Amino acid sequence: MQGRSYGPDDFARDFGVSRETLERLKLYEALLRKWQQAVNLVAPSTLDDVWRRHFADSAQVAELAPDAKKWVDLGSGAGFPGLVIAIMTANQDYREVHLVESNSKKCAFLFDVARQTGARAVVHDCRIEVATAKIGIMDVVSARAVAPLSSLLALSQSFFVRETAGLFLKGRDALVEVAEAEKQWRFQWKTSASRTDSQGQIIKIWNLESR
Repeated sequence: MQGRSYGPDDFARDFGVSRETLERLKLYEALLRKWQQAVNLVAPSTLDDVWRRHFADSAQVAELAPDAKKWVDLGSGAGFPGLVIAIMTANQDYREVHLVESNSKKCAFLFDVARQTGARAVVHDCRIEVATAKIGIMDVVSARAVAPLSSLLALSQSFFVRETAGLFLKGRDALVEVAEAEKQWRFQWKTSASRTDSQGQIIKIWNLESR
């Protein structure tokens, strides 16, 4: 998946999505390009590699929690990974995906994509601290490029019970962040190598409690 041109057909092959899901993601790409002209949603250098850098990067997270019914994505930004997950599970009525984003312009984009693609996503235009009271306990908490792990755990603790899983996309310093977080938190964890970034890791956290 790394180091070569990557497009919709590659994504469909790697993640086994339906033609309907692929069309929804193509619409998402078109809307991302349209909105990007007015709102800084993603780094411009990543637009020509959106299927790998953003869509596949998000979809690999969904594979780590295939049975999750209630999912919250923190600091969703342009919708990664949360909105991609909502689109991939749009036909599953038991799924519930919440997108938390404090930037109103980015929220408007998320609303527009969710409406036009039929994604089962609830957009919360607020800070994470406010969203915890609105949403309640989740099966999965995800985030990409939001904050260091220790800060993420502090922000998301209210979503956690013993069985809740945190799935956090991190870079080369993932293990450093785990060690730092363990100074303030008790948790079980494991990492999975990113399929889209040779230096990336996905940290899975569970059994979270403060020290």
